[in-house]
Amino acid sequence: MQDPTDTISTTSPPPSRHRPRFHRLRVAAVDRLCEDAAALAFDVPDDLADTFAFVPGQSLTLRREIDGTDERRSYSICSAAGARPRIGVRVVPGGLFSSWLVHDVRPGDSVEVMAPTGSFTADVSMPGHHVLIAAGSGITPMMSIAESVLAAHDRSRATLLYGNRRTDTVMFADDLADLKDLHPARFELAHVLSREPREVDLLSGRLDHDRLRTLIDGLVVAEHADHWWLCGPHGMIRDARRALAALGVPDDRVHQELFFADDTPPPAVRREDAKAQGPVSRVTVVLDGRSTVADLPRDATVLDAAARLRPDVPFACKGGVCGTCRALVRDGDADMRRNYALDPAETEAGYVLTCQTYPASDTLTVDFDS
Repeated sequence: MQDPTDTISTTSPPPSRHRPRFHRLRVAAVDRLCEDAAALAFDVPDDLADTFAFVPGQSLTLRREIDGTDERRSYSICSAAGARPRIGVRVVPGGLFSSWLVHDVRPGDSVEVMAPTGSFTADVSMPGHHVLIAAGSGITPMMSIAESVLAAHDRSRATLLYGNRRTDTVMFADDLADLKDLHPARFELAHVLSREPREVDLLSGRLDHDRLRTLIDGLVVAEHADHWWLCGPHGMIRDARRALAALGVPDDRVHQELFFADDTPPPAVRREDAKAQGPVSRVTVVLDGRSTVADLPRDATVLDAAARLRPDVPFACKGGVCGTCRALVRDGDADMRRNYALDPAETEAGYVLTCQTYPASDTLTVDFDS
């Protein structure tokens, strides 16, 4: 196989738009949420205030070099719109990045942070009833959405169904109690625990399809809810969507963001035809208004291959979850193997997650600027 770096050609028109860059932000506070989770707030200098203005539901990508490797992770913002950015982090077993943030980072430390990204976002300009279904660390963006919509309009309502293992694993327990006290008539909260008995049987167990159907029937008039927000592991998202479909909830009212379960990430995609050596595709990568052309192997993702040529290519999770590496296929065919971030309208328009996409034609053009 030909070395892809042998065939690079580059053109450089004026940049079409500025790509997000990493900025060093000071950690303002580290608040312990439970034994294995913490919330980190960042101070944003005045000259970066516009850069770090966020919409409820967006995320921050953090960068750290570990053993000479550029590691990045995306964490949802949990603070309300207009407040300083704050993220919730739960330790992933064996996770060097999450363990460092929860156990080692202290106020006054600086961390490399990218400007807010993500399309799992709530428009707070219109009043409405928002139903939020979360499990585990999936509560993080829900905090931002619930607090923001309730503060924006006194006619807005929020209903939160929140699943955890035990009481001592609940993230943001105090924040949720405070929000309930602040909006007792407009915020409904149901804690569901899978490994700890509750006085009400319905609140003991997993947030599976049957329990969700019963909870929704008891707490929500489904046809009157304006938006449904789902965030958690794959199984919960799947069961919630089944329950909502059975209730006749239109797809355009349902918004989802996947968080991998700590111990059971989705299995890696098997590629029966993958080879150490094989065909290549002539791939054009458009980023920051600059086009880079190279022959790239078809058995590597577009993101991994492009990163060898363009170190500034955007990415965070590499699991098809965060959407940071989203790009538009302008020419050629691409094979996206996994997608937990793009909605059907985006995929119909030709967008892919480059971390999960392989070249599938002799030529391919992907545009990160679109």
